[in-house]
Amino acid sequence: MLLTFGCPPEQTQPLETPQIEPVQPQIAQLQPPVETEPAVQLSIEAEPSAQLPAETEPEDQQPAETETTTVEVNEPDPKNMRIEEPKVSDADVFRNICAELLNDFVDENGMVDYKNLKRKKYLLKDVLNQFDSFDPNVYNAWPEEGKIAFWINAYNMQLLKIIIDNYPIESKRIFRLIWPPTSIRHIQGIWDRHKFIVMEEEFTLDELEKTFFRQKFNEPRVFFAVSRASLSSPPLRNEPYYGYKLSEQLDDQIKKFLASPFALEIDREKQRVYLSSMLQPTWLGKEFIKKYGTDKKFKDQLPATRAVLNFITKYIDPKDVSFLETANYSVKYLPYDWRLN
Repeated sequence: MLLTFGCPPEQTQPLETPQIEPVQPQIAQLQPPVETEPAVQLSIEAEPSAQLPAETEPEDQQPAETETTTVEVNEPDPKNMRIEEPKVSDADVFRNICAELLNDFVDENGMVDYKNLKRKKYLLKDVLNQFDSFDPNVYNAWPEEGKIAFWINAYNMQLLKIIIDNYPIESKRIFRLIWPPTSIRHIQGIWDRHKFIVMEEEFTLDELEKTFFRQKFNEPRVFFAVSRASLSSPPLRNEPYYGYKLSEQLDDQIKKFLASPFALEIDREKQRVYLSSMLQPTWLGKEFIKKYGTDKKFKDQLPATRAVLNFITKYIDPKDVSFLETANYSVKYLPYDWRLN
């Protein structure tokens, strides 16, 4: 076999070459500067290269057998596919669950058509049933943004359910002296008594907010996405929240809210800054300290107020930022309007 690969047809007797091949012939022929028998050099140089494939062919076949074995080991691919099945996009989920309902019953300003929604409450019931029986494996496979979007949507949908269950709002005469007739404060236990199920676990709105928005996720922008079904609340979006564009949606919410008369008012003449009551240290203000707290600016204010002001400067006009950072002013809080949105 070596003769056919390396030697010219004329040389039919290099059968002796393999006997010399082990060491000396190769070294002897590699050292001199190829003078006499280039053909022999070619044949000798070609012989090792010809021999290597011939010797390694059996070894090459063995890995081929191992490859077949590996294929057999990889046969449980369906199990891997089952593990990947829960990785369903949250965009697809919320587009199917919430999108149509929010688009049909909430306008661009966040005002809700509760009257017609009550007539078609079976639509909302279907949405809530899907949150109730939602697969935790799907939820656990999402990144944090998808999980945050899930709980915002769950919260907002449950609040809609509580409102239409009590719509139109009935109020006792004595409480009308305190709150307007359409105030959601007339719905007793709206935050801490009405129970609902999400992924087969029981919650109230207060429990959901405390567990996820205040403790689990360090994202205070969420509080501008959660509806409180009232005029002073951040507006309810007419689309669900999606993990893949959550940050964009939250920033848009904050800008809309701060542009409203319910969130921020700067009175330069009286040297006063009015903020939403939601941003008081005793309500949500302290939730901004961990991420937006500062000791470098707003030094005359409490830590929670400093954090809120530092947060706000990222979303308002540069002239207002300059005033908030350098002027002398006092911070006041706007009265909260609990009338139904």
